[in-house]
Amino acid sequence: MTFIWPIMLLSLLLLPLLVWYYLRQVKIRDRGTAVLGPLGIVTGGDGTAVGRRRHVPPSLFAVGLTLLLFSLSRPELPVSLPRIEGTVILAFDVSSSMLAEDLEPNRIEAAKEAARLFVENQPSTVRVGVVAFSNGGLVVQPPTDVPADVLATIDRLTPQGGTSLGQGIFTALNAIAGEAIVLDEAALEAGNLAESVDALQIDDFSSAVIVLLSDGENTEFPEPLDIAQIAAEAGVRVYTVGIGSPEGAQLELDGFSVVTQLNEATLQEIASLTNGRYYVATDEEELRDIYQNIDLQLTIRGESMEVTSILAGISLVFMLVSGALSMLWFGRVP
Repeated sequence: MTFIWPIMLLSLLLLPLLVWYYLRQVKIRDRGTAVLGPLGIVTGGDGTAVGRRRHVPPSLFAVGLTLLLFSLSRPELPVSLPRIEGTVILAFDVSSSMLAEDLEPNRIEAAKEAARLFVENQPSTVRVGVVAFSNGGLVVQPPTDVPADVLATIDRLTPQGGTSLGQGIFTALNAIAGEAIVLDEAALEAGNLAESVDALQIDDFSSAVIVLLSDGENTEFPEPLDIAQIAAEAGVRVYTVGIGSPEGAQLELDGFSVVTQLNEATLQEIASLTNGRYYVATDEEELRDIYQNIDLQLTIRGESMEVTSILAGISLVFMLVSGALSMLWFGRVP
């Protein structure tokens, strides 16, 4: 047991003084009884002698007062509580193709709306971060348990540039690790993935999840499956969310008319490789369901719980019982 205000334990020194005062009063009463004889015998409301029963209400009151004074020190007890905890990185594809309107009002806004709902429904034990990626990746919000910060970051996301799914996943790993992870791009270009993974010496982050929101159209280095393998080595599951439709949509970019389509195959492979799941988001309602099914860890964590209110409540019960018995037996409070 620990105490927030241990100095208040000194208040317990009042108890010996109160006990001494009570015993002194009992002796004075006993001397008076000896002088008066039968006339000095204390009787209850029914006229019978109370004997040792007269000490019961004061004793109960003393116990209640002891608990009350002890609670002033604000004691804490260690408890083990089950809770959902972990880190979720929302990795947003902010390439120009996310402006396509095959989801209402467009892909990026539909993803934002679902992400807001996800953030608002997370317990305080889950930290949420935001990564934006197009040609490159950027940690725009490190993992935090402050929902307002995450929501403000999501609102500021603006699509532009090409798409690098590999950069998105790797930047999310940086956000989870909380430090810059240096990637040997030469090893990746040579196809020596094992060498690159060994050189990273990345820690285990099995309590972390990446939610990758993208249309899956990868146009930039590195190869997304290589980076997904690195995430798998770190125990990070990647849940991929396909934003868009297989039929695609026509988009005007820099004076050119291009057709952008949902590439489900790449997103499915990333999810499978990292032991995550792939979802296709055809509308905002389905996106909400996806976020509610993200699998985080249930852990048992020891915490300190303040028991001041519990002790104060118990002390009040003792005092009330003391007063009730005193009124019932003697017609007065102790």
